[in-house]
Amino acid sequence: MTSGPLVIAVDGPAAAGKGTLSRRLADRLGLAYLDTGLLYRAVGRRVLTAGGDPSDAAAATAAAAAIGVADLDHPDLRDERVTDAASKVAAVPEVRAALLAFQRSFAAAPPPGAAGVVMDGRDIGTVVCPDAGVKIFVTASPEERAQRRHKELLGRGTASIYARVLADVIARDQRDSEREAAPLKRAADAFVLDTTALDADEALAAALRHIEAVTGGDPCR
Repeated sequence: MTSGPLVIAVDGPAAAGKGTLSRRLADRLGLAYLDTGLLYRAVGRRVLTAGGDPSDAAAATAAAAAIGVADLDHPDLRDERVTDAASKVAAVPEVRAALLAFQRSFAAAPPPGAAGVVMDGRDIGTVVCPDAGVKIFVTASPEERAQRRHKELLGRGTASIYARVLADVIARDQRDSEREAAPLKRAADAFVLDTTALDADEALAAALRHIEAVTGGDPCR
C-alpha cells in the first residue's frame, strides 16, 4: 500500500457493472467517486455539439482542453451517439494527455471529507494510477453485457435490438483493446471480478472482501 489517500481503481469493458460497483463502493466506504468515462463522454459531446467529427484529433483535443467540471453534469452524456463519440475521442493520444492531469489531481487530493477515491474507467490501474492501493478489473461475457445494455435502453424507452447492441459491444471492445493510446487491459496485479453470473449485491460483496484482504481489514486506514 502506498502512502496518501486510498485509491481504488476499477477498470473493465462497457456494461460489465463497474459503474454500479464503483458508486456503491464509494458510498459504503465513504470515498469520493469519479466516473472517468464521463470525461471522455463530455469531450465527445462537445465535439458533436460543435458539429465536428469525434475521430478528428484536432477537434477532439480542442474539446478536451476546454472541459470543466460542469461538463460532467449534462443529462445527455449517456446517449448512444455520445457513447460512440466518447470511444472515438478516447483513442486520440492528445485527448488522453489533456485529461490525465485532471484525473491524477483528483486521486491525489480527494474532496474534503473523503479518505480516498474510487475511480471508474478503463486505464486507471494501468495508466492513470498505476500505484493505486487496490485494483479491480470488472468483466462479464459480451452476451451478458449486451443483454444488460439492451434492457437499460428499453427501460429508458429507447428502441433497441439485441443483435445490434451485441455487435456494438464487440466492436467497442475491439476498438478499446486495440487502440494505441492506453488500451483497455487488465493490470497484472488487478483482482478480476467476473460479474456474468453475479447480481449487484454479490459483486459488491466480492469486491469488499478483496479490498479488506488488501488493506488488512480497514479500507481507509
